[in-house]
Amino acid sequence: MIASPQELSSAAVAEHYDELDHFYREIWGEHVHHGLWLRGDESSETATRQLVEAVAERAKIFRENGDEKSRLFRVCDIGCGYGATARQLAREFGAEVTAITVSPAQFEFAISLNNVNGANENAAPRVKFLLGDWLKNDLPDAAFDAAISIESSEHMADKAAFFSQANRVLQNGGRLVVCAWLARENASRAESRFLLEPICREGRMPSMGTESDYRRFFQNAGFELERFDDVSASVKKTWPICVRRFLVALFRHPRYARFLFNRHRRNRIFALTIFRIWLAYNIGAMRYGIFTARKISL
Repeated sequence: MIASPQELSSAAVAEHYDELDHFYREIWGEHVHHGLWLRGDESSETATRQLVEAVAERAKIFRENGDEKSRLFRVCDIGCGYGATARQLAREFGAEVTAITVSPAQFEFAISLNNVNGANENAAPRVKFLLGDWLKNDLPDAAFDAAISIESSEHMADKAAFFSQANRVLQNGGRLVVCAWLARENASRAESRFLLEPICREGRMPSMGTESDYRRFFQNAGFELERFDDVSASVKKTWPICVRRFLVALFRHPRYARFLFNRHRRNRIFALTIFRIWLAYNIGAMRYGIFTARKISL
């Protein structure tokens, strides 16, 4: 487990996303996660949607015979960002989604696109957004058929509690799909010091686990791991795209430069972090994995 040398709270995570709100949406888009390039020539928008589709397939989210009267498949989206994944699951798979984020800026944006009258073309039926800390959520026990976490477990200081809460809210046999940034097993001292630890600190991630760490977390929380996919090679194209977009925006929009040189902006360092992440993927210090597990029936 690679830990940030600086203690990070959920408030620090929320501040990170709130302060970088516009930059995330402009550079990364409403899907605040990697893309999955299956062929290699897809657009970044298609690639991000393909990652969601891969998660839905693993979580076995589907419409039940296309019958709107049948029971809806209940999904919990842990760390939902701007809600793009939740909306995609509701629209394309007919799921009933409860989505939670710790960031007020993300929450406000998500509900602004999901207004109750459905007049906005981005609104999606059967999606409920919550603002709060996943580690302290008060969702009911056994309320969901599946839970998903796309790049949010890294931001949880207590990984054991993250998995324990997921187990609690899932019904027996329910699936948990976790897309996670992973550190290389037995990373070198240089990789840890100059790449992985700074990435954790600057990206407001209390820790970054390895594949074996996550396997242990699943098992200890009462899950049976059914599948693990290392898709590092298929997602790392995300970072040169982000770097290119950032550099273009830096030259075109003065507010980017003003932000970077404003010493009161505590999260401006993330501009450097995107270069670290790009390098970490290229040398194999970082990996990207999709874990699929089932809650063991009692």
